Amino acid sequence: MDRSALTRTVRGLWDDDILPSLSELVAVPAISPAFDPAWEEHGHLAAAIDHVRGWLAGRDLGATVEVVTLPGRTPLLLVDVPATASTSDTVLMYGHLDKQPPVANWSEGLGPWTPVVRDGRLYGRGSADDGYSGYAAVAAIEAVRAAGGAHARCVVLLETGEESGSPDLPAYLEHLKPRLGEVSLVVCLDSGGNDYDRMWLTTSLRGLTQVTLTVRVLDSGMHSGMASGIVPSSFRVARQLLDRLEDSATGEVLVREMHVDIPENRVAEVRDAVGSAPGVLVSSVPWAGSTGPMAEDEVELALNAGWRPTLSVTGADGLPTPDDAGNVLRPFTTLVLSFRLPPTADSKAALDAVVAKLTTDVPYGATVELSRVEHADGWNAPELAPWLRETLDVVGKEVFDAPWRTVALGGSIPFMGLLHEAYPEAQFLVTGAVGPDSNCHVPDEWLNLAHAARITEGVAHVLDAHAKR
Repeated sequence: MDRSALTRTVRGLWDDDILPSLSELVAVPAISPAFDPAWEEHGHLAAAIDHVRGWLAGRDLGATVEVVTLPGRTPLLLVDVPATASTSDTVLMYGHLDKQPPVANWSEGLGPWTPVVRDGRLYGRGSADDGYSGYAAVAAIEAVRAAGGAHARCVVLLETGEESGSPDLPAYLEHLKPRLGEVSLVVCLDSGGNDYDRMWLTTSLRGLTQVTLTVRVLDSGMHSGMASGIVPSSFRVARQLLDRLEDSATGEVLVREMHVDIPENRVAEVRDAVGSAPGVLVSSVPWAGSTGPMAEDEVELALNAGWRPTLSVTGADGLPTPDDAGNVLRPFTTLVLSFRLPPTADSKAALDAVVAKLTTDVPYGATVELSRVEHADGWNAPELAPWLRETLDVVGKEVFDAPWRTVALGGSIPFMGLLHEAYPEAQFLVTGAVGPDSNCHVPDEWLNLAHAARITEGVAHVLDAHAKR
């Protein structure tokens, strides 16, 4: 494969073809269905798919492009690119087109649906998470061909429910399984790493358990001067229940079912990653005032974020704003409890343990209601095959001039666990262009365009090596 031609092709595609179309995709408010219950009526998810499908119509790959829609489910875009190598297996390439909510407080001149290119960055919701993925996947295939390389059959799958936990994906995988054939390589472009200097591989993903806890002590509020001291505070009861789940002094989760032994190879990978990008775990955080990290040792911080359980209270109800807070003993307190679990933890066992701790021997006999209960297992990647490891070494030297590293991602990508279960012998390349300050899910989301192009080039190398392995 002509590496110079590969580089020229990728850069030309990003500058001339991808950036204009991706900018237009940013302008589509394709909010994930969990945050837009009227998504079907609004039509934004369908508009995002139509936009990318229109771009694909201009590609000369001989591909079959199809919108797959199962009844009552979010649509999915399927791009089936025929092989140029004499192989019968399939490369499955994944991304998603749905987006997080816009949220407020974007910087001046920026906005969620206003694409802005500034200093090599494309700003806007969905630019980095994960609108670029389909473009990068197709560009990698085109670049392989232009450089005289070869690739197996490639199926690009772009879903529209990932930010909602991919609830429709199992049904689509079951529906499409006969058509996918034997998947021997999965390429996921919905991840990233600790800097923009190298290719980062995600080798594990945390699972999750989430419950919405409501502690109710009254049918209606009462004057605090009359009721306090007689009626227990719903907030205090909730606080006692939280003490069963977490040590408030250290942040250690006290649910035994959420802990696992961390594999030695993953600890070694974390040490290498921290050594390659020292300080990034702390420096990329927008600390308030003199707030500091939970530990001084960066290896411990990385293990906390990738392989240890954590609890975050991500929402609340029953608490008036300060301006509206009268002297009332409130009837209830609601807290959304979000646990991140180690990649190999049993999320169902963890959920059952949480439910038991929250509903057994409740102080004062207060009413406990649990709603919006969910759980999902994490994922631990299989060992890299020699051909893939050798190719990544080449990519590190030829494309990035820096060795590739791994990251234990604290978030979850449900698709990975589903695919690993369906294709246990497949190799996984979970990577992407997101960096520690790409602002995914928050204001000022942005995509590093040069890094995205390099990731595309790296994927092209892997496709060629896979076909010739």
